[in-house]
Amino acid sequence: MRIEHLRERSDLGVISTTALKSLGVSDPWRRCTPGGPWQRMHPGVVLLHNGPPTPDQHLTAALLRAGPGAAVTGAEACRRHGLPARGQEIHLLVPGSARGSGSLILERASPMPPSADVGGFPVVSAARAVVDACRFLRTTDEATALIAAAIQRRRCTPDELRAEARTNRYGTKLARDVLRDLGRAESVAERDARRLSRKIRLTTPHWNATIADANGVIIARPDAWYDNVGLAWEIDSRAFHYGPRDYERTLTRNTRYAAAGILVVQTLPTRLRDQPEVVARELKAAHKAAAARPRPPVHVVEVT
Repeated sequence: MRIEHLRERSDLGVISTTALKSLGVSDPWRRCTPGGPWQRMHPGVVLLHNGPPTPDQHLTAALLRAGPGAAVTGAEACRRHGLPARGQEIHLLVPGSARGSGSLILERASPMPPSADVGGFPVVSAARAVVDACRFLRTTDEATALIAAAIQRRRCTPDELRAEARTNRYGTKLARDVLRDLGRAESVAERDARRLSRKIRLTTPHWNATIADANGVIIARPDAWYDNVGLAWEIDSRAFHYGPRDYERTLTRNTRYAAAGILVVQTLPTRLRDQPEVVARELKAAHKAAAARPRPPVHVVEVT
């Protein structure tokens, strides 16, 4: 059979050896030898060219190897949800027993979690994908960054992540620890800010609180708010706050702070990470300066 006809029977150029044999190709592996026109993707799965496979071809081959009913989870599913997950492995959940190979992880799930069509592939929820991806991460910062991105980009809620981590406890200690420590924090930098604030005994219950003036006009939502002295602390992370128009929004926000008489400390995450002692001195000095003047007429408001 001509190669054009084989490609028509394939999915993105990916096809099983069983299908190839039914189409008259008696020895598919002979064409997958070094220098041959095809390549072996997984046992029983062939790609009908010898060039670098695309991400979609990698995933198609993995699903063909896994069999009917498989669903994508982990780092690959996170990327399909638009999240910056690390890890090159393809992690699939399958309804029955199966064996992976190389970077393909096949894990039996009972019951199978719900999945939805994302770009033509069966992908689990963002919460399940994130929790499964964290099982293969090694550091707290990596897991925090992924979880924070999922929450900030509104792919899932903290409660949904906690529910997944409780339901699927095997290997989820890192995710559960991060979720417990993260609380309502929205980035790795904010988590570090909470720790530093506790360390220097400038504690506050107001993280990501909304501040309004005496007329009820919203001023800003600082990362930390020291209500007793009217001091705002902003962790201005490029990763989470700086987009094409975010610099202008930051300047406008700072103008609102100044107009309301609020002192604000701005800290880059790199300084918080590399120079915590310096940041601590700056924050304590600002807190002292704020306490030495009349507190501005502003207050925390509940936003529904």
